[in-house]
Amino acid sequence: MRRTLGTTLLAVCTLPLAVVAAHAQNPVMNGVRAIAQRQTKNIVEAAEEMPADKYGYKPTPAQMTYGDVVAHLIKEGNNYLCSAASGMKQPDADKFAGTDPKDKLVAGLKDSFKYCENVLAQIQDAQLGDSIDFFGGRKVTKGMAALITVADWADHYSQMAIYLRLNGLLPP
Repeated sequence: MRRTLGTTLLAVCTLPLAVVAAHAQNPVMNGVRAIAQRQTKNIVEAAEEMPADKYGYKPTPAQMTYGDVVAHLIKEGNNYLCSAASGMKQPDADKFAGTDPKDKLVAGLKDSFKYCENVLAQIQDAQLGDSIDFFGGRKVTKGMAALITVADWADHYSQMAIYLRLNGLLPP
C-alpha cells in the first residue's frame, strides 16, 4: 500500500515538471501558438459579429469589402501562409470569394484556422532557421514565415474591428 501511494505521489509531483520542460523546449513557437490562438478567437468572433447584410460593406471604394477580407484570410492569410511556413500542402481555398454567403465564409474561416493550428503545432523551435520558399519566390526562414502569419492576422483583425465600429458594432 505504501509503495503504491509513494509511486502515485511521485508521479503526481513530477507531472508538472514534465509540462514545464515541454514548454521550455519550444518557447518561441509556444509564443507564436499563443498569439495565434488569441488572434483566431478574435477574428472568428469578428466574422460572426458582422451581420450578413453588411458583408458587402467597405468604407471607401478603394478598400476590400468585409466579405473580401474574410475570403482573403481563408485563402492567402491562413491557408497559404501556414502552408508556406510548414511545407504542408494547403487545402483548396479557391472555392471562396468575398461575395459568398456569410455562413460559408465563417465556416471556411474556422476550417482555415483549424488547419493553421494543426500546422503550427508541428513546427519546433529547432526548425525556425530552415529556409523555405515564400511569396514571389523569396526565401525566408520558417521563423520569419510564422511571425509574418500572426502579424498578418493582427493587421486584418484591426481592419475588421474598424469595419465593425464604422457599423456601430463593438469588436470582440
